Amino acid sequence: MLKTRILTALALLPLMLAALFLFPAHAWAGFSWLIIVLALWEFSRMVAMPRGEKLAYLAISTLFAGYAWLAGLKMPPAGHALALAFWLLLVPCWLARRWRIRRGATAWALGWMLMLPAWFAFLEWRPEPSLANGLALLAVMGLVWVADIAAYFSGKAFGRRKLAPSISPAKSWEGVYGAVVCVALYVALVEHLGWIDTGLAPWALVMLSLPLTAVSVCGDLLESWFKRAAGIKDSSQLLPGHGGVYDRIDSLIAVLAVSNALRVLAGL
Repeated sequence: MLKTRILTALALLPLMLAALFLFPAHAWAGFSWLIIVLALWEFSRMVAMPRGEKLAYLAISTLFAGYAWLAGLKMPPAGHALALAFWLLLVPCWLARRWRIRRGATAWALGWMLMLPAWFAFLEWRPEPSLANGLALLAVMGLVWVADIAAYFSGKAFGRRKLAPSISPAKSWEGVYGAVVCVALYVALVEHLGWIDTGLAPWALVMLSLPLTAVSVCGDLLESWFKRAAGIKDSSQLLPGHGGVYDRIDSLIAVLAVSNALRVLAGL
């Protein structure tokens, strides 16, 4: 499974990097929406939307994304505040109480709350194809990858205390600690390399990485809970070894939404 997961990631990485640094703005918007809408489709399967409702949901979502792009819409401050409240307040409660998703309007709203802020973050972190924009977004995405890899290997090597055994039995607190340490080192490195320019002192940027690591873990756990509640392991079979597109970007959508909200609301 690990070998398949690594090979799939290596196959996708060149495409992701090419899109990130080379695609013009409209192609990047379409490419990033393709990632988001595939994850949204998998989410609609997890909540067991009927076929007709699912098609309507995805069509309406895509029409909105197209309109937003053509009209040059951005997330308003209220939307960013809502995204922060969702990831920092509601999601931890959701995981603690292990709520199940109700069909209908609740499922529609939840899917949009998960995916749309992340898509806007893709666009707002990388408005035009340039080295600076590409490196900034790559730095944010790299934080998620570092956290995921460090948590996996730290948990394998030192894992004793289960983090959320009823949601994801393989995850441990030791894995989280390993992720925190590695992400802090990673953020210090990318700040030194000049990949991201926030105007914050290096120590402040490292401190900011701690809640982002927690958000990354919560995004992973939330998707795991959705799949466990739905009784499925792989939400689409699209990415061998990864459990689906949503499984691959579960932490990323959380970190993108929160990092972009903090950047915009703080005026960075």
